[in-house]
Amino acid sequence: MTSSASRVAIVTGAARGIGAATARRLAADGLAVAVLDLEEAAAKTTVDAIVADGGSAIAVGADVGDTDQVAAAVARVAADLGAPTVLVNNAGVTRDNLLFKMADADWDTVMRVHLRGAFLMTRAAQKHMTEAGFGRIVNLSSTSALGSRGQVNYSAAKAGLQGFTKTVAIELGKFGVTCNAIAPGFIATEMTQGTAERLGVPWEEYVKASAAKIPVARVGVPDDIAHTVSFLVSEGAGFVSGQVIYVAGGPKA
Repeated sequence: MTSSASRVAIVTGAARGIGAATARRLAADGLAVAVLDLEEAAAKTTVDAIVADGGSAIAVGADVGDTDQVAAAVARVAADLGAPTVLVNNAGVTRDNLLFKMADADWDTVMRVHLRGAFLMTRAAQKHMTEAGFGRIVNLSSTSALGSRGQVNYSAAKAGLQGFTKTVAIELGKFGVTCNAIAPGFIATEMTQGTAERLGVPWEEYVKASAAKIPVARVGVPDDIAHTVSFLVSEGAGFVSGQVIYVAGGPKA
């Protein structure tokens, strides 16, 4: 079995937030990390932080919804760092609105990044995993998969990722590849700050009100998700596959 010290991970949407925290955690675990984001320059901050901590990382710019860019990005990672056997599909966007106000483009953009992006990245990376006889894929879903007012596109995409996860787990399991999904609850990031702004609620009030509904009495932070990813991509998680783990501070989403 390949040791974690020689594994290579790709984390998409890793310039900030959950993706950046995950990339840093995996680097701390000893993996070489490709920090992928839409613009390579945006990913360099995360790379610099990893290198400063003694880790190994490169910045990669790619649109996860573009077939050719994904193929080129994965090929570059394999050439510069080694065959990627860990993939975290974290890239995501929101285009929130009520159903009757939602534009076609708002629907298509969210589906393209979340679902098409996870599909293209997984299809490109799985070749390296199956050849190695080891692979770990983690997809970022959301508690919004259970329904969220004003997010019909985002909710549908995140629910779709759960079905995608279970099917990939079935298809690739015999090759030593696991596939799981994490469904975060309220995580304090730029994206959730944007939601507060959309609702016209001051950030501090939004956080306080959200924390009051969570059994552990606080909102989540990106490191909460990064720790869960760290377990799922570990050798010790080899018998965990096709699962959706709700990291939401309690039993209810």
